[in-house]
Amino acid sequence: MELDKMDENEWKYHGEGNKSLVVSNVQHARVLRLLKYSTEDAENSHKTTEQAFRHIQNIVDYSQNVMKPLLGEKYVHNGEAVKLPLDFVRQLSLKVQQERPESRCDKVMDTFSGCALCLPNLTQLSCCCSREHRPPLCIEIKPKCGFLPSSRHVTKDIKNKVCRFCMHQHFKLAHGKWKRLSRYCPLDLFSGNKQRMSLAIKHLIEEPQNNFKIFKGGECIYSCKDDADVLQDLDELAQHLRPYFLPNGSLMNGHQSSKVVLNELIQVIVSALLSSWDPRKTHLSEGRARCEASLLHRDLLRNTNHCLPKDCVLDKILGTQMLDSLDIEGLNPLFKRVEQHLQDFPKERSSLQIDGPYSQSFLEKIQKCPTEDDGSIEYAVGKVHQYRVAMTAKDCSIMITIATCGEEDGLDQSLEIQPSKPRFTYSVSILDLDPKPYESIPHQSRLDSKIVNHYLRSTLPNNQELANQSVFLGWDREGEDCTLVFHPV
Repeated sequence: MELDKMDENEWKYHGEGNKSLVVSNVQHARVLRLLKYSTEDAENSHKTTEQAFRHIQNIVDYSQNVMKPLLGEKYVHNGEAVKLPLDFVRQLSLKVQQERPESRCDKVMDTFSGCALCLPNLTQLSCCCSREHRPPLCIEIKPKCGFLPSSRHVTKDIKNKVCRFCMHQHFKLAHGKWKRLSRYCPLDLFSGNKQRMSLAIKHLIEEPQNNFKIFKGGECIYSCKDDADVLQDLDELAQHLRPYFLPNGSLMNGHQSSKVVLNELIQVIVSALLSSWDPRKTHLSEGRARCEASLLHRDLLRNTNHCLPKDCVLDKILGTQMLDSLDIEGLNPLFKRVEQHLQDFPKERSSLQIDGPYSQSFLEKIQKCPTEDDGSIEYAVGKVHQYRVAMTAKDCSIMITIATCGEEDGLDQSLEIQPSKPRFTYSVSILDLDPKPYESIPHQSRLDSKIVNHYLRSTLPNNQELANQSVFLGWDREGEDCTLVFHPV
């Protein structure tokens, strides 16, 4: 791209998160991530060009030096920080404003610094071998946290039984964030059990929220809608997908074909998530693979040997998430130790790399942190850094891009998915790998307490949801006797 010849009309709104807005350019196969600010104090809080560039360069360094070694070279694209012409950025802001969801318009795009993060557009495949000229499909999944805490510091037993995502759903529903509960459970997706994974993806499709999107040729064709008619949206999605999964001469009727097409999509997603260049297996620790809020049939839980192929994308993400070994309840006292130390020795903030730089030495602090608390500031800082990295992994996105290929197309078998008759080439990437702010840890502690307390108040006393599930869905632990308790009616 020639930065001095940027034309806002060549760029389209792609999506946005809490802190940045993304635009894409199909011709150049690139996306730009631009910072956002609150509308209330945009004029006062915007960064100078140097500050904004340093902020974005920190994201690049963090992806390159910290997340890429932990998650794998083949999954992470760190991009580069760029400075754009201010006139282009201002015109672009006006152009995309009408396409933004109303719920996101409480923040405005940074039009002051001209700085952005430039990344490859992962909704496209660099080498698309299809001779049928079908545009590639891309599935974006935010998997969220895939394990239950086992820390001795956890004070509420419910946290060892129900995952954070499932509890958070009730909290968000009560506070108007969503109108419907999602039945998706991350522990099902991370289980390595294909039936459970398929069910998890089915629930993501039914209620995508901010956790599931589908793109065709770089255009978003399926995502969260506030006033969604689920059946109608699924039928429309199936129409988009039919050429990829059903032969032209298929005699299936509309409803039947929609069901087949969506099931084929789910199987392709599962295959991509489990794909690995290493055939060896790694087993997850027992007790982390079950969430008592997940509506699963007991038959799916009879086989307790949950495993993920070593080095598949879910295995890498889960391993990084589990750097949070203390839970926020165990981390909070260590955060306070660091805060006290910085009050006493403020000049050490830089040497402890509280705000970066995100270099090789930052990664070493994470990897060489002692396993036991020796009372040192080094241990506390190491655990704080581990927690921040784990939080990044809990909030990342997986991009699965697939393209059809014919029988005559030569294809590396390691790049092929073939769950059924259609043949696909694919790529898997991990996005949204920004460093989580050190200052956000107290907020995370308060939020955790609010979520857990709300769940205990609103769910358990009122309808004994977990108790009912335990009776009907068979939540018995391996090797333990089951006791039936009869209550008078």
